[in-house]
Amino acid sequence: MSVQESTFHGFANPVDPTPAELRAWAYQPDSVPLASMPPDWDLLVSGDRLVLTLFDLAMDPTCPARRFALHCLYIYAADGIRTKFRAHPKRRFRKLVEQAEREGDELMKIWAHNGRVLLARPDLFVYRDWCEGGLVRENRRLG
Repeated sequence: MSVQESTFHGFANPVDPTPAELRAWAYQPDSVPLASMPPDWDLLVSGDRLVLTLFDLAMDPTCPARRFALHCLYIYAADGIRTKFRAHPKRRFRKLVEQAEREGDELMKIWAHNGRVLLARPDLFVYRDWCEGGLVRENRRLG
């Protein structure tokens, strides 16, 4: 049985979900609405432990929570770059960017492009765009 076919019954600890829980929720996001999650849940799940799961979800055009996963990838990228990669390994970020460029659709290629632009020009960081979903909503490339 695939994750998409199983029933999601909630998080054991929503502040620290497992990759399997996050994946199951992403394919049935109405089972636990975002509004019922802890404050700043997007910031809580956007770390190294879940980034590969978030990346897989964002790469899947059929995932109902894809935009949420993509939003978390923007947070992850900005957090790494703004902390000069003290928060997240630069190597992991680069690998994700390269994979998105090779295998991703337009949304993922835009994320990769924007990540490279911010890496080269950290002064282009705008909290609203990177951490409040602005770049996901507007689906725009940074210049």
